[in-house]
Amino acid sequence: MGPKSDPETAALRQQLEDLHKKLKEAQETCADTTLDSCCSDVAHSPTVKLFTRKLMKGHLNKVNSVHYSGDSRHCVTGSLDGKLIIWDTYTGNKVQIIPLRSAWVMSVAYASSGNFVACGGMDNMCTIYDLNNRDASGVAKMARELAGYDGFLSSCRFLDDKTIITGSGDMKLCRWDLETGRKTSDVSAHNGDVVSISLSSDGNSFVTGSVDKTCMLWDIRDMKPKQTFFGHNADVNSVCFHPSGFAFVTGSEDQTARMFDLRGDQQIAQYKPPTAKSGFTSCGLSVSGRILLCGSDDNNVHMWDTLKTTHNGTLSGHENRITSLSVAPSGIAITTCSWDQSVRVWG
Repeated sequence: MGPKSDPETAALRQQLEDLHKKLKEAQETCADTTLDSCCSDVAHSPTVKLFTRKLMKGHLNKVNSVHYSGDSRHCVTGSLDGKLIIWDTYTGNKVQIIPLRSAWVMSVAYASSGNFVACGGMDNMCTIYDLNNRDASGVAKMARELAGYDGFLSSCRFLDDKTIITGSGDMKLCRWDLETGRKTSDVSAHNGDVVSISLSSDGNSFVTGSVDKTCMLWDIRDMKPKQTFFGHNADVNSVCFHPSGFAFVTGSEDQTARMFDLRGDQQIAQYKPPTAKSGFTSCGLSVSGRILLCGSDDNNVHMWDTLKTTHNGTLSGHENRITSLSVAPSGIAITTCSWDQSVRVWG
């Protein structure tokens, strides 16, 4: 059977658009309130004032991704200079520098245990390094190379030291057994690159964001989608589970951040900067869930009171696009990285 003709393709596209419109209208009939209207009697949170506590330099090219370890002290960054750097965010010192086979890093992940880091990008591969097993020169040894993608690796997160979930440019999600190096799940997930993964605190589910403008909720145990969330008008670059486990936030190329409620099955809040000129590349939440932080193309981190949806401050200091943001699990700090080749710890 040959490829569909243009009229057939147009008809299918129209059917999808009509179905999307019907779903959106059905959702809107159930949307009886918004988060800020429900919290009208809640006091505004005080203006957040965070400062650069450490300015960490060492990369020689754009830094594309950062992620904290479970100890809230160490983080890993990946750069187009072909290096991973493990940082001590308390001192600002480099703990390890790991040279990579490919310089085109798009995503990094730090296992909560602090034993492993993962990275991948345009090499269409996820590479795992064992930080406790070093060669004669003191560099962490490669533990696994996970190949088999038809697109670049755009996101990855460890479930534990033996399991990792990856999202890629071939629109798939994969779960890997790191002891055998084999896939235990290979799922067609979105209609575009799977660019962000965020795990729930209970370890039973995760949420994904994609360039197809949607987000999806997944059950880790069977790797099946449970809900799909619409609303953004452009790529969803970042997702972050709410500490309560009942919602998640997003950062998008459409210059907005949003909160979606799992029980309500739809968006309950929208967050915009004072002047909407740039898209958001990354997002994170404070431990309480009261403060939303988004890294932006305008070189700043924007913050909002999640309940009141009011803009609550800006973190300025980077000299180029902020590519990634990671909140320490303890909530004591956030770390950002940028195309300006630097990494900043804010607190």
